[in-house]
Amino acid sequence: MTRTAAGRCWPAIGLGLALAVSLTACGGNLGSGGSAGSGTAEFPGGEPVTILVGADPGGSTDLIARALAEPASDDLGVPVVVENRPGANGAIAARELATAAPDGHRLMIFNGSLAYITPLAVSPEEAVDMADYEIITGVSQDDYVLVTAPSSGLRTVQDLVNAGRPITYGTTGVGTGSELSQALLFHQAGVPASAVPFDGGSPTLTAVLGGQVDVGSIQLGEAVEQIRAGTLTPIVTFARQRPSYLPDTPTAVEAGYDVPVQQSRAVAAPKGTPPAVLDRLRASFQKAFADDAYRRFNTDNQLTPNEVGGEELRGQWTGNLDSYRQVTEQYGIRLGGER
Repeated sequence: MTRTAAGRCWPAIGLGLALAVSLTACGGNLGSGGSAGSGTAEFPGGEPVTILVGADPGGSTDLIARALAEPASDDLGVPVVVENRPGANGAIAARELATAAPDGHRLMIFNGSLAYITPLAVSPEEAVDMADYEIITGVSQDDYVLVTAPSSGLRTVQDLVNAGRPITYGTTGVGTGSELSQALLFHQAGVPASAVPFDGGSPTLTAVLGGQVDVGSIQLGEAVEQIRAGTLTPIVTFARQRPSYLPDTPTAVEAGYDVPVQQSRAVAAPKGTPPAVLDRLRASFQKAFADDAYRRFNTDNQLTPNEVGGEELRGQWTGNLDSYRQVTEQYGIRLGGER
């Protein structure tokens, strides 16, 4: 449990497996709308704001949503609650958002991989189209790290190459950065490997710890506590440069492989939400980003702020989709299936 200087009770991402207890202690969804109880109808209409999360409680995206909810609620003057809609790498939540009333009362923490990796793994009809959404603001980025159980005896990519057998790798789902990062690495390294998809970071982490898979690519914030405790061994990160949180762990790029893959997040609203409402929400999230407790949350959970405007974020994600499509075509990688 991470208790901030402001007294807020936010679990660290690395403690996500204990989320149920943590959230009970924190009073459930963060953001009670301190001003809302005064009888003043703030924000449009004074109704609560719901933030959808396309994953189970306990993962990075869920805790980021909860960390933003309280300061946003304080500014908007209405309750801001988080609701989980797990499944299909966030596509279930995204489809719900696309059909919601465009009034600013239903939002989503959007995983960038849903916009720039999942379309490479599913049919065009199944892919989420970002043209169906208004992007309010970018939020943050975090890095993936390839981990294994200490008992595996694997320490480096060369160990994987020398294993002399097929490798099984856990992913956080089909069409995720977890899958893409490992597929690219193993293809370039010439390692025969097969993906074992799970529904999120927590079950992937559990599978690695239990030896059900040899390795897994997990977001750094979800793995760092176990790495520090010595119950997970980091092999490489998929960042462009070594994260300050793991200065002794090489990047895959340093090891000689072209595998820079990051997760990115944004706050999105349904298409057609009025500009004045979007501006009000954007201003509220900007204030939340400046909140000391939220900034400490980012630091504690190894998150890099990416608090850019909506159109800049859209450009980043479009560029990522183009570059990831190019690299998967270059190496003949088919996400969601064996190479």
